[in-house]
Amino acid sequence: MSGSAPVVHADRPLGSGRHQGDRTGTPAVAAAVRRRILRFAVDQPVHLGPSLSVADILVTVCAAMGLGPSFPDDPARDRLILSKGHAVWALYAVLAERGVLDLDRHDGPLAGHPHEETAGVEVSTGSLGHGLSVAAGLAEAGRLDGHQGVVHVVLGDGELNEGSVWEAVMFAAHRRLDRLVALVDANGMQQEGRTAEVLDLSPLEAKWRAFGWHTAEVDGHDHLALAAALADARAQRHRPSVILCHTIKGKGVPFMEHRAEWHVGRLSTEQLATALAAVGATADSGSDD
Repeated sequence: MSGSAPVVHADRPLGSGRHQGDRTGTPAVAAAVRRRILRFAVDQPVHLGPSLSVADILVTVCAAMGLGPSFPDDPARDRLILSKGHAVWALYAVLAERGVLDLDRHDGPLAGHPHEETAGVEVSTGSLGHGLSVAAGLAEAGRLDGHQGVVHVVLGDGELNEGSVWEAVMFAAHRRLDRLVALVDANGMQQEGRTAEVLDLSPLEAKWRAFGWHTAEVDGHDHLALAAALADARAQRHRPSVILCHTIKGKGVPFMEHRAEWHVGRLSTEQLATALAAVGATADSGSDD
């Protein structure tokens, strides 16, 4: 990505989706989410780098959905699928912040990938490349049933190496699934190295556009830019949308940023204190419940 400011590429005025959301997709909420992610890594190794990079995206999407304890459990609801399931620690943190997941009452240890029996988790994921297909199927079912709920799916840029992703891209465009919004956490890295070196995806936006998708490209840590692009995507008609979110792996913790060795990690007491200080907390401040 160039050094210039990211641009939202929209071909119609910004609109609003079915739900206005509750405007809690803020940097303060994201900081609280990052503190939770870091504390998860004290007792066990977790996928820190990808969870920290996707945090702002998940905070913004859940705010746009208006996700909360009283969120309706009906077929027409908005949905969120985390296809890059190894970043589930960010999802747990967001669900806890929004009162959907009570960590104190959760039965047993949290799974290392999303499990549909966990409060707030729509679909079990983990094997990369499947989430978009599931999301497209849900969006198609909603279209056939006349539902207006939006299906959001969050993928990693390394995950786009999977051929099944592009099958779903073609299917969604062919079926004109305008209730489908994909968000790509484009942190430029994957477990094997830099995405551009493992399998270069550029020009990524042009690829999605060539398949018939509405596209936008934003700074994935800019909440205002994310919210604007998401509102526009949710308002699209007759085609699916993708938002390419340029992010930093390990965002918010300087000793983790852009560092492949922090794809998975466990924190010592000293590392936790340093990391919490970086995101505006202290090691003895306790839980954010």
